[in-house]
Amino acid sequence: MSASGFLALLLVLLSSGRLLASGTGNFSTQPGVGLAGPTSLRCAFVKRTPDCSMEDGFINYLRLAFCLLPPNLTPLSITLCVRPVHASVFCPNLSAISSTLHCSHNVAGVTFLALGNGAPDIFSAMAAISHPHTAGLAVGALFGAGIFVTTVVAGSVALVKPFAVASRPFLRDVIFYMIAVFWTFDILYRGTITMGETLGYLFLYVVYVLTVVISSFIYNWQKNSATNGIQHVPHIPESEYRPLLPYSESTSEILLSSLNPVDNRKWRRKPWTWKVVKVVKTPLEVLLLLCVPVVDPDKEDRNWRRPLNSLHMITAPLLCVLIFQSGAYGGVMIQGEFPVWLLILLLGMFLAAIVFCTTTNDHPPKYHPLFAFLGFVVSAVLISATASEVVSLLHMLGVVLSLSNTVLGLTLLAWGNSIGDLFSDITIARQGYPRMAIAACFGGIIFNMLFGVGLGCLMQMYETHSSAQFESEGLLTWILPGALGLSLVLSFLIVPLTQFHLGRSYGVFLLVFYCIFLLIALLTEFRIIHT
Repeated sequence: MSASGFLALLLVLLSSGRLLASGTGNFSTQPGVGLAGPTSLRCAFVKRTPDCSMEDGFINYLRLAFCLLPPNLTPLSITLCVRPVHASVFCPNLSAISSTLHCSHNVAGVTFLALGNGAPDIFSAMAAISHPHTAGLAVGALFGAGIFVTTVVAGSVALVKPFAVASRPFLRDVIFYMIAVFWTFDILYRGTITMGETLGYLFLYVVYVLTVVISSFIYNWQKNSATNGIQHVPHIPESEYRPLLPYSESTSEILLSSLNPVDNRKWRRKPWTWKVVKVVKTPLEVLLLLCVPVVDPDKEDRNWRRPLNSLHMITAPLLCVLIFQSGAYGGVMIQGEFPVWLLILLLGMFLAAIVFCTTTNDHPPKYHPLFAFLGFVVSAVLISATASEVVSLLHMLGVVLSLSNTVLGLTLLAWGNSIGDLFSDITIARQGYPRMAIAACFGGIIFNMLFGVGLGCLMQMYETHSSAQFESEGLLTWILPGALGLSLVLSFLIVPLTQFHLGRSYGVFLLVFYCIFLLIALLTEFRIIHT
């Protein structure tokens, strides 16, 4: 289930009674004033109130909800898709960059792989923290996702496949995550963070990466010493998919096949529901194929498509200029006469001509790995733009349904970003790799928290030219880090006592812990529990 499913469920439950009140306390709920009055007054209130301005997104969702739609249609305007279509274009490029830079599996796992898996979480957190009034979304999402992954996902893995966890990596990840959580709690308590603290926050992840690399080196050295240095030469089998007879496609055939996201064999055996969804997604997938170069190291030709890659030299830079920071640079004029987008278009056409004339259809050029870096940049810009829209949309949802940013973050945003991890880790565990699944539960969220908060604070400092600020949203802000810290401490104590064996009883304990936390969080949000 995607985040839109959770959103639809929330709308059904909440739209009947809490549609037109404010969730931040900055909006009046008196008759005729603020967002609770007539439509014309509500629209005027939204237009003249600074907190209602949404400068980061392409669409001002508050004006859409309160000025363009009648009150009874406001719930229908709320649609959400948290996780963009990034895996097919983002992760292969990260894998290609990793192989190009000759990174080891451990370094790649805690850097490029962590970035690939956590890109929606990181960019959503950066977009939210870059403004103090939406920082609650990031707090809720990061801590909510952390609790969800370390309890629901880890508990589900233990239920599906009880196993003995690797002791040292488990303790290492839990200790570093506890440090990050308690450090973030201190930042929230003080409500501000300086430049030095932000850089130290990012440096903590560098220390974590170095710890992983050093630990891996020591482990491999001990393993090699135990085997007396016996070297095993891997046998590389010949590809069974290599064609028996050479076949050369024309340039136009390569371009058309490259822009076709539908696999005919998969189409024939899939159910009609999958086909309907595929038809809806096809225009977006074609646009991604047209604008984002993908270098796949798992393919023999590394996904080299000469006509399409040449076209990428035009479309990729142009797309970045048009959507970066919600299109802020799309209309910039050089000396008031020449638009920037036209300059990028002309440079792209020149580079595309060079690529097309100096390469062949059959063999990728030596500089083909550079397309992976270009694809990485375009994917990052796309995900960042999507994250900005999600944050703006959730901010509008909080105003419409009278919900705080924190509870929206720990439910919709956290579930939308983590539900894929739940299903993928359960699948990995069922295939007999529960250690890999439990390692993914802790390794990725450390990266998400440290880089999401760290880079978001740097963005806020750059825009405000002062220390980053966090606006507290009451008791719920303290329940989140407290619950996450408690779950980590309990795991740190319980798992060693069970001889590092994660059984079904431990899985049930984690699931019950999450249910209790979610109940307390919702009761706090609806003022049943208060100070």
